[in-house]
Amino acid sequence: MEILSVSKSIESLDIPIAVLLYEDDQSNLSYLGDLQQEVKMLMQAENFKGKEDSVSKINLIKNQNVVTIYLGGLGKKEKVSLDNFRRTTALIVKRAKRDKVKDLLIYAGEKLSEEVSKAIVEGAILGDYTFDKYKTKNNEEEKGKISKIELYGGDERGITVGKILAEAQRFVRDLVNEPGNVINPITLAEIAKKLAEEYHLECRIYDEKEIQEMGMMALWSVGKGSATPPRFIHLTYKPEGEPKDRIVFVGKGLTFDSGGLNIKTGDYMRTMKMDKAGACTVLGILRAIAELKLPVEVHGVIGAAENMPSGTAYRPDDIIRAMNGKTIEIDNTDAEGRVTLADALSYASNLGPSRIVDMATLTGACVVALGEYTAGLFTNDDEFGDEFLKISKDTGERLWKLPMDDKKLREKIKKGNGDVLNSGGRYGGAITAAMFLEEFVKEGIKWIHLDIAGPAYFKEEFGYYSKGATGFGLRTCVEYIIRKYS
Repeated sequence: MEILSVSKSIESLDIPIAVLLYEDDQSNLSYLGDLQQEVKMLMQAENFKGKEDSVSKINLIKNQNVVTIYLGGLGKKEKVSLDNFRRTTALIVKRAKRDKVKDLLIYAGEKLSEEVSKAIVEGAILGDYTFDKYKTKNNEEEKGKISKIELYGGDERGITVGKILAEAQRFVRDLVNEPGNVINPITLAEIAKKLAEEYHLECRIYDEKEIQEMGMMALWSVGKGSATPPRFIHLTYKPEGEPKDRIVFVGKGLTFDSGGLNIKTGDYMRTMKMDKAGACTVLGILRAIAELKLPVEVHGVIGAAENMPSGTAYRPDDIIRAMNGKTIEIDNTDAEGRVTLADALSYASNLGPSRIVDMATLTGACVVALGEYTAGLFTNDDEFGDEFLKISKDTGERLWKLPMDDKKLREKIKKGNGDVLNSGGRYGGAITAAMFLEEFVKEGIKWIHLDIAGPAYFKEEFGYYSKGATGFGLRTCVEYIIRKYS
């Protein structure tokens, strides 16, 4: 999709127009010139007031030509956030696609800020996303395809950054939506290699022999039950000149999770191709950072495995030694993500970063606590966590900080025969999982854990999300680096 900034008058337009309106504020209709009075009358007839997430379509006749106008409601002006612009644009794009619109002009004001321009572009590109590559019929003509969007008064920097972030998020969605027979640990490693070649990243892939030689027995134990062996992936972006900082992003890379010997029931196994969402998001983050040429050294670390039941699968009661020397007693083989992350976080800590952020579809308990639309944030540094929370308000990626100071909960993962148990039981499960991960982060490193089990994959379409993978977390992580270091 081509997106460009324009300053055309309505008299020179020959494409449909989308106007974004605040609730009970029709000032943006002034762009329509002589048409605005007629539009106001039709708005009144349809009771369209610009309420949040509302969209309407109006067809008018001007000089014997049909003029199509889409109206998008932003909600009350004093309450509008950047995400309102993102969502409203996405809803307009979805509606225009159904109407087989090819080109569209979006008007949201005379001169847009960088942040508003970026949000509108993100909404347009994310709202345009579908995953239908395995449909045997090509329905492109039936469903429509928008090829160009003209953003009136758009900020050039905002348009550029918005495109990079949204296209990286679409890349993540594509990867997560791929089924387990297409992406496994080996093919995910190949994708990482290709990404590194395209975006000039350093890439190191460790095979199953090297994983064991490095002492990553936690990752190896989870992956050895599958016919497809695990892989450990390390990508590095280095900026030109002296980097301002070193940050590591760690992603859970379970390309499919059957639960292992503690096998899941059919309903809970159905969408487990999405258990690689954290890893795929890390790949997308490295892609976006390389395109933006940010002044920070960034590492992406992924332990990729398939959790399968077999004669070689790891078992409840097994005691495994992780890369940092700590031992893990296995209570439940379906709590495998944190086991693989133990080695990934140990490896990440050895890189000497100031900060580590890990992303994982880790616990159903987090979904129970916060619902499907909010990720849990856990941190050992409140200032670091609060920075992420503030940025998430603008990106629309909902985060909520959960506590890690309950000593009684921490005791639950200390009661086994090893240094830590891989499950602290049902109650407070998201918190005890985060406490487990903290055991593998070196002291002195600021760390955030994002439990994205809920918002990584949606079963229904809404806003700028389609059904399926979301790419959740990418924009917040990249925005953090943009705002802190650029």
